[in-house]
Amino acid sequence: MLKHRETYEIMSAESVGWSANRLTLGKLSGRNAFKTKLSELGIVLDSEEALNAAFARFKELADKKREIFDEDLHALVSDEMVTIEREDYKLVSLKVASETGEPPLASIVFVEHGQEQHGESSGSGPVDAAFKAIEKVVGSGAELELYSVNAITKGTESQGEVTVRLSREGRIVNGQGADTDIIVASAKAYLSALNKLTIEEKMNAQAAA
Repeated sequence: MLKHRETYEIMSAESVGWSANRLTLGKLSGRNAFKTKLSELGIVLDSEEALNAAFARFKELADKKREIFDEDLHALVSDEMVTIEREDYKLVSLKVASETGEPPLASIVFVEHGQEQHGESSGSGPVDAAFKAIEKVVGSGAELELYSVNAITKGTESQGEVTVRLSREGRIVNGQGADTDIIVASAKAYLSALNKLTIEEKMNAQAAA
């Protein structure tokens, strides 16, 4: 029965002026629908492990927002591919407490070189507190050169995509992170940038050897 789209679509996408692949995914969408959607978008993951990891992230996102758009999938898969390449630093959890008249306090848990780390710090804002909590543990010595936020899709449930640019000893890298919680996206972006700094330094060390 479900082989015929007319039985479960009230109207076709084309009938309202959308291309077929503009139909959104949601919480009840399965792995096959997710894989098919990626294929329609021209996204091909190179292993079942990568697909399973991306699908797990999709389900997490679907728990936070009702409709997943093409732009969400591009951001999700892009973030996943960076994670698969290198996971020297990976966010586990983040909690931020904020009260009027008091500096925000961030408590973060992340993996550093395979070891779970805990950091806590206050800051001038929740993002600043999250970054300082990371640096209290890592002590990277990197300078924050750029912080930018873009909404991937419209609406209050939309994901925010954050770009963080860090510099250290002449090297400059950009890290990206996406999440419906902009503070979480910011922490992901910061850790992504730290990953790239680590990769570049190891590659330079190997080249010099």
